[in-house]
Amino acid sequence: MSLAERLEAYLSRVWGEAVTVVDLSRIPGGASRETYRFSARTAKGERPLILRRDPPGSLIETDRNQEYLAFESFHDRLPVPRPVAMEAEGAELERPFFIMERVEGGAAASPFTVAPYGEHARTIGEQFFSILGTIAAADPAALPLAKAADAPAPDACWKIALDHWAGVIEADQQHPQPIVWAAIRALRRRPPPPAQAIRVVHGDYRTGNFLHDGAGKILAILDWEMVHLGDPLEDLGWALDPLWGHYEADKVAGMLPREEALAIWKRASGLEVDEAALAWWSLFNAVKGQAIWTSAAKEYRDGGFKDPVLAISGWYTARRHDEILAEALLKWEGQALERPR
Repeated sequence: MSLAERLEAYLSRVWGEAVTVVDLSRIPGGASRETYRFSARTAKGERPLILRRDPPGSLIETDRNQEYLAFESFHDRLPVPRPVAMEAEGAELERPFFIMERVEGGAAASPFTVAPYGEHARTIGEQFFSILGTIAAADPAALPLAKAADAPAPDACWKIALDHWAGVIEADQQHPQPIVWAAIRALRRRPPPPAQAIRVVHGDYRTGNFLHDGAGKILAILDWEMVHLGDPLEDLGWALDPLWGHYEADKVAGMLPREEALAIWKRASGLEVDEAALAWWSLFNAVKGQAIWTSAAKEYRDGGFKDPVLAISGWYTARRHDEILAEALLKWEGQALERPR
C-alpha cells in the first residue's frame, strides 16, 4: 500500500468521510522528520496539509507529542500552522506522525545564502525577534504544551541542557573532538545564573526555520521538534549564533544589528538580557550544534540513512561550527582571566 493510500485510509477513518489524497510530494531537507505536502479532497472541498512522519533514521531524537502540543499552544496567537492530527503509534502510516495545515505562498531561506531577505531584512528581523520574545513571554502553565513538557528548576536549566547534548556527543562521536570537549569543560566550570523565568524554548529558532512571503512578512514559524521548557536565553543564543548570520558581520541572522535585535526581544518578552548568561548560552548553543552535526555524521555513515542533509551537516556545518566554537571559547576564557579574583 502506498503512502497516499495509507493517508486516505487514516483520514477517512478519523474524519468519518471518504478522503482522496492528491498532489502528495516529499519536501526535501529536514533532519528529524520526513515532511510531505498534500491535499485531502472530500465532498466538502480540498484541504492543503503537511505530513510530518518519523523517518527510519534521524539526525536528532525528538518528542513528536511535544512538537504537536507546541503547535496547539501557539497557532492562535502567532504565525504557526494549525495542528490537525497526531498518532504516536503510527496507525495506518506505521510510523509516528502528525498532520498540520499547510501555509501557502511562503519560502524558507537557506542559512548559507548571502542576504536572503534583501531590502526586507529589517522588517523581517523586527518580526523574527518580536515573535521569539512573544514565545518567551507566554506562561507555560496556561498552554497545552504543559501536558507533556516538564518544567525544570531555574538553577537546573543549564545542567539539564548541557548534560543532554554532551551525552549525545559522547554516544555518537566517531573521532576525537577536542574543541567541543574543551567548551563543555569551560561551561561546567562557570555555570550561568539561574533562569529569570521558566518559559517555552522553541529549540531551533533560527533563520531557515520560518516561511516568509518575499515581501517582508513572516507567514509561519516551523520546526518545533526540539521544543521544551527552560531558560529563554537558550533560544536567543541559538538565533544569534554566527552559523545563521548569512556572512554579514554587522547583523545577526542576516537581519538586524545585535543591539536592535535584543531590544526588540526584551520589549516583547518582558525579560532582561543578562550578557553574562547570554554568553554562556551562546557558547552552549555552539556545543549543541556540534552535537547535532555529530549525530548527523554517525547516522549517515553507519545508520543506512543516506539523506544528503545528514552528509552536509556532518561535514561542512560541523567544520564551520568548530571555527565558531574555537573563537567563542577563546573569548570566554579571556573574559574569565579578566575578571577580578
